[in-house]
Amino acid sequence: MFRNLDLYNFVLSIRGVHAFDVLGDPVRRRILELLATGEHTSGQVVEVISAEFGITQPAVSQHLRVLRDNGFAAVRAEGTRRIYSVDPTGVGEAEQWLAGLRAFWSQRLDALGTELARGRRARRASPDTDPASERKASE
Repeated sequence: MFRNLDLYNFVLSIRGVHAFDVLGDPVRRRILELLATGEHTSGQVVEVISAEFGITQPAVSQHLRVLRDNGFAAVRAEGTRRIYSVDPTGVGEAEQWLAGLRAFWSQRLDALGTELARGRRARRASPDTDPASERKASE
């Protein structure tokens, strides 16, 4: 578990904001979902997000900046337009952090599954155990 904490502190020291803090905002999650469908101009993002959340263009721009500054969105200039897309860097960091949690829980869930299977086998092997009488006794 300390490795996960170390990774969390590492991300904080590099980025200043943890990936899940960035994704904790519903507006930023929605922008990321929109960008996951393909590249969009900043105007297109503003149009969709303003309609869905009722926020202004400067507010949407601020959310785009947070996503960009934390490795979740990339931007490129095309003339006077800004084209946004998903940057896999931030998503990769979040996946790394989650992988540590998955490993932690996978071992424990596997152990629980083993114990449950062992209990089922023990109940089947015991001829004098009646599941209906066990349920009545526990009520």
